[in-house]
Amino acid sequence: MTAEERITVIDLPQEYALRKEAYDAAVQQVIASGFFVLGPQVAEVEARLSSYVGSGHCVACGNGTDAMILALEALGVGPGDEVITTPFTFFGTAEVIVKVGAKPVFVDIDPQTFNIDPAAVAAAVTPATRAILPVSLYGQMPDMIALQEVADAHGLPIIEDAAQSFGATQNGRHSCAASTMATTSFFPTKPLGCWGDGGAVFTADESLAATVRKLRHHGDSSRYEHDLVGWNSRLDSLQAAVLMVKLDHFADDLARRQAAAAYYEAHLADVCQVPHVVEGNTSAWAQYSVRVPQRDAVQAALREAGVPAAVHYPQPIYRQPSFVALGYGGLELPQVELACREVLCLPLHPLLTTTMQDRVIAALRAALKG
Repeated sequence: MTAEERITVIDLPQEYALRKEAYDAAVQQVIASGFFVLGPQVAEVEARLSSYVGSGHCVACGNGTDAMILALEALGVGPGDEVITTPFTFFGTAEVIVKVGAKPVFVDIDPQTFNIDPAAVAAAVTPATRAILPVSLYGQMPDMIALQEVADAHGLPIIEDAAQSFGATQNGRHSCAASTMATTSFFPTKPLGCWGDGGAVFTADESLAATVRKLRHHGDSSRYEHDLVGWNSRLDSLQAAVLMVKLDHFADDLARRQAAAAYYEAHLADVCQVPHVVEGNTSAWAQYSVRVPQRDAVQAALREAGVPAAVHYPQPIYRQPSFVALGYGGLELPQVELACREVLCLPLHPLLTTTMQDRVIAALRAALKG
């Protein structure tokens, strides 16, 4: 099978080849400048990112996990506090809560979108609740209006984990601009990815943004003046330069993702549950998640047919050994449990052709029929 025929989860080499001249020029500019950490490219990409989402402020940092830690610390979340979140997500979402000394409180999800259920969030609020941390899973924002109503009723901040949803919108507002704070990841497989690790914190609050800027650089306000005990989490200038090239093409890449998702829906909705995009939402389509019975057998059949389908996520965070050790072993949330057994993510990226999709569709239909 040739490289052109092979189906991949993401095709970074081909994307580089298509934009080689722009990437090479951007990287060479950084090399020639000698500013490799927090150089002018970082300030420029922060301005472009905040302008794109309409957040007011963007603070770039080392990765998406650090971004969440910085946001939590800027809000003063720490020991004795509870943070309500979802267990149907990547481990890092809950990990950061533990790392700042707080307690994750897991609640169930909406069975159609797989995002956190606002009614479950409302029921989980206690006097110890300090923040709500929803995830915009698979590229689609949760019901931020309902979540904000809960937050306002109890005086709580919301931190959107937008690692999978940069570019998505809800009622005209961009992901990363619909909550007190938001974080995203620029890991290479994300809708907007760089060539390594990278992340960012977004907020409309100038004071919070200033605190995050200090925290990402050892808590300093000026050279050798440290107002806070912070971290070392700085975005490399090379990664910022790559992100700016990606931003130049992001609208087109996002449109290609949306077209690929629409093509899947048109050819799969009669045989399985395809993603449900809520009215008023657009998705960044970080993944294309379908629900199928006997998921593991279907995934094996697809693998045999040369189709790399992934499982995000095979078990709830509360079943991870580290969280069982923290006392979460007895927890069971029905919609989360069902999603962990049934969700399968199909290949979707901007360079996926309809010919490739036809092979994915044929393989999935055959697997389900079998």
